Amino acid sequence: RVMGGIGTSLLFSAPEAWLVGDAARNGLEGSLGETFGLAYAGDSIVAILAGQMAGLAAGTRGPTGPFELSVGFLILGGLLAAFTWKENVAGNVSANGEEQASKGDDDDDAGSKPTIRDAIKVVKEDPKIMLVGSIQSLFEAAMYIFVLNWPPAVSKAVSAYFAKFATDSSAAIGTPYGTVFSCFMACCLLGSTIFGQMTSSTKVDKNGKSKAVSTENFAAGMLGLATLAMGCATLSISTSTPRILSALTSLPVLSTILSPLTALAGSLSSIASTPGALISILILSLFVFESCVGMYFPTIGTLRSKYFPDSHRSVVMNLFGIPLNAMVVTVFL
Repeated sequence: RVMGGIGTSLLFSAPEAWLVGDAARNGLEGSLGETFGLAYAGDSIVAILAGQMAGLAAGTRGPTGPFELSVGFLILGGLLAAFTWKENVAGNVSANGEEQASKGDDDDDAGSKPTIRDAIKVVKEDPKIMLVGSIQSLFEAAMYIFVLNWPPAVSKAVSAYFAKFATDSSAAIGTPYGTVFSCFMACCLLGSTIFGQMTSSTKVDKNGKSKAVSTENFAAGMLGLATLAMGCATLSISTSTPRILSALTSLPVLSTILSPLTALAGSLSSIASTPGALISILILSLFVFESCVGMYFPTIGTLRSKYFPDSHRSVVMNLFGIPLNAMVVTVFL
């Protein structure tokens, strides 16, 4: 798990930092948004195939099959990165905060390399970095909580719905996790495609004015939709939600705000009273949330390329991973 944590930190920072640095070096910063959209769309396609292959490996080799299969792909990825990527050396930051081009000399002063203390100073000096980093920490915390909770939630809904079709009531009803995962990745592909279409710089009207949605506005809409989807999924399977909201609405300060939510919770509870309705609402909500995940990654990549300084990019990205992990651990304690 320690090695997995190191690998995950590298995976979510090093390739993006390399791409942004290479784009800056070649004067292609303007196409980063479309590149992120295409990259994560391709990632979703690979993940769909991986879900199917993992299902086959698990059926053949048991629970360890997918892990055994992943070893070959990890080795292949390492070889491709080692032999096809050129080294990118970020520019240093001068005293007035401007980036200076780095010559990439081997005799660079070791003190010029960014440290965690430097990254904290950079974050404090620019509130926009703090805001983008907060979006990263909060959304990815919700995403990891979702990853840990969807298997039991879906399994419970599947068992409740398909129990009436089982000839043997004592037989366990299996959940096709590989197929469900592939469906989630198809939703991610849809989300990445939507991001690319809505923020593409090639969208112009007949007068030549851009019709593209700004990444900032797109992020606000995506976060709102993700909140709604996660809320509907929670309300559809939680029996205590209406009681909790009713208790909160008894407080004068919160009554006006939460009264509509109480009505919504009651409506969902009555609609989702049957197993068929429950599984439909749950799966639809999870699919919408996964579509938002597909929108999130190119969105946050574009925002980081815009607001994070190249010289501290990797360190700052991993710095915001600390509150992310703290939130996830706290939820499951």
